[in-house]
Amino acid sequence: MEDYHKPDQQTLQALKDTANRLRISSIKATTAAGSGHPTSCCSAAEIMSVLFFHTMRYKVQDPRNASNDRFVLSKGHAAPILYSVWAEAGFLQEAELLNLRKIDSVLEGHPVPRQAFTDVATGSLGQGLGAACGMAYTGKFFDRASYRVYCLLGDGEVSEGSVWEAMAFAGFYKLDNLVAIFDINRLGQSDPAPLQHHVEIYQKRCEAFGWHAIIVDGHSVEELCKAFGQAKHQPTAIIAKTFKGKGISGVEDKESWHGKPLPKNMAEQVIQEIDDKIQNKKKLSPALPEEDAPIVNIRNIKMPSPPSYKVGEKLATRKAYGLALAKLGHANDRVIALDGDTKNSTFSELFKKEHPNRYIECYIAEQNMVSIAVGCATRDRTVAFASTFATFFTRAFDQIRMAAISESNINLCGSHCGVSIGEDGPSQMGLEDLCMFRAVPNATVFYPSDAVATEKAVEIAANTKGICFIRTSRPENAVIYNNNEDFHVGQAKVVLKGKDDQVTVIGAGVTLHEALAAAEQLRKEKIFIRVIDPFTIKPLDKKTILENARATKGRIITVEDHYHEGGIGEAVCAAVVGEPGITVNRLAVSHVPRSGKPAELLKMFGIDKDAIMQAVKVAVSKSRNAE
Repeated sequence: MEDYHKPDQQTLQALKDTANRLRISSIKATTAAGSGHPTSCCSAAEIMSVLFFHTMRYKVQDPRNASNDRFVLSKGHAAPILYSVWAEAGFLQEAELLNLRKIDSVLEGHPVPRQAFTDVATGSLGQGLGAACGMAYTGKFFDRASYRVYCLLGDGEVSEGSVWEAMAFAGFYKLDNLVAIFDINRLGQSDPAPLQHHVEIYQKRCEAFGWHAIIVDGHSVEELCKAFGQAKHQPTAIIAKTFKGKGISGVEDKESWHGKPLPKNMAEQVIQEIDDKIQNKKKLSPALPEEDAPIVNIRNIKMPSPPSYKVGEKLATRKAYGLALAKLGHANDRVIALDGDTKNSTFSELFKKEHPNRYIECYIAEQNMVSIAVGCATRDRTVAFASTFATFFTRAFDQIRMAAISESNINLCGSHCGVSIGEDGPSQMGLEDLCMFRAVPNATVFYPSDAVATEKAVEIAANTKGICFIRTSRPENAVIYNNNEDFHVGQAKVVLKGKDDQVTVIGAGVTLHEALAAAEQLRKEKIFIRVIDPFTIKPLDKKTILENARATKGRIITVEDHYHEGGIGEAVCAAVVGEPGITVNRLAVSHVPRSGKPAELLKMFGIDKDAIMQAVKVAVSKSRNAE
């Protein structure tokens, strides 16, 4: 309580009045919309009033100013009170609140970054605190600035494991610039929350995770002012005991009102009751921030030198990723790396060795790692690369999906893809990752096949908006590209071509090398194939694929170390659908694999050079028979 000065009675009354105005605005907006969550807003009214008009320092007309304090509404369904705050502060027009949830309004049902005051989209519960941790880590260790980060959580979402991954992260890194406010309003959507109003249990849990935890009456502006005024050398959790629907007579602390707007007549009566409590119409202005966040430029990041590999030398693309990232770190001091305790497998440890202060160890908490990356990348403060085994990103799919809704620019690298990892078996094999990332809007999916392509993918990803995924492999494969080879998103490489080619084979990573080996064998039998490396699976180079397919009698064979569903074969099929005279034969992993040597597994699942040769011969003989 070192810095705490008790506000005067006039300020306290103004904060109470502000809280009630926020209640009224939230009720009006949701009733006008005919949907929304007024009761979830009302429990947080005093919290939001004190935060935005007493505690936080920010420029109202410049919500994304780098020096502003940050706020994340993890309980995103309470969006109307967030919008009401920004109208109260003067950034939004009061009248705009009545357009809540309309198709032509920026004020959507849950916060989205189309709103200048929203850094990350929320609404899929349990994710706001992870993003807030990323912002706080950036503020403390990268920006070294005085801005603070506040995150408001609902008690229902505290059942999510991702909340506790974030709590552990913040406690471990002693993020003393982070404050989490738990709105303990007792009621969930369909039932009371499991701990109801046992605030002392929440407090013990927070303390066990390394937080300074304070229990307050969440409807007392004075207690809130005091709690926010406490600074410790650890993150702060404010456990606010509140009532859902506070101020709405007949609804306060009652079940079955979640997500229901008040009917018009009832709303008018309630608004009148709340309005009668307001003593002064005067609006408060927030304090301005200390402008000490550094100016940052993350545009047009170029590698300090071209790749330096020799054609024919063998190197796993996972190692090439680590080497490339370490190199990129020298080009811009805002490039950061995150990993989930797999850095000696993904090779992000090479980045850590050269740039130890820009590496974040997230431990075995992949959901939180993705959220941390999203938080670090907000307001263009960093270029974040997070890596783990490709298969472990599947558990973070909701975080990845929300990152896309957040318009986040994060780069994810998944190593150990496919059956080619060998003996570790199916639990470690990324076989769904292409499918997953292809489904993400505006994502770019890189699948580099050698060290040169991997280095280029890393450089391009750093400069590409949206979610970027780089798929890397465990086996060591030969370098096939010259160091001066030019790579672009959506541009495939024809790596083998001749005038007598009869089939076009499309492979990537290990299967591209199998295709090249098959081509060499087939050539001895006077059968010639064209081999394509897509480089990006999304967007796919439809033009190059079609041109080459037409030059090889419309015959395409795809071969991939991935399940059939959603992988390269289906991407190619989608690209050529409706094109006359094109046939596609897909070779892929057909069922749950097992342990074995990489070569044995490629053979078992029919994606090795022998399987490719067999498929080519079948395609060629079919057409010969047809002739």
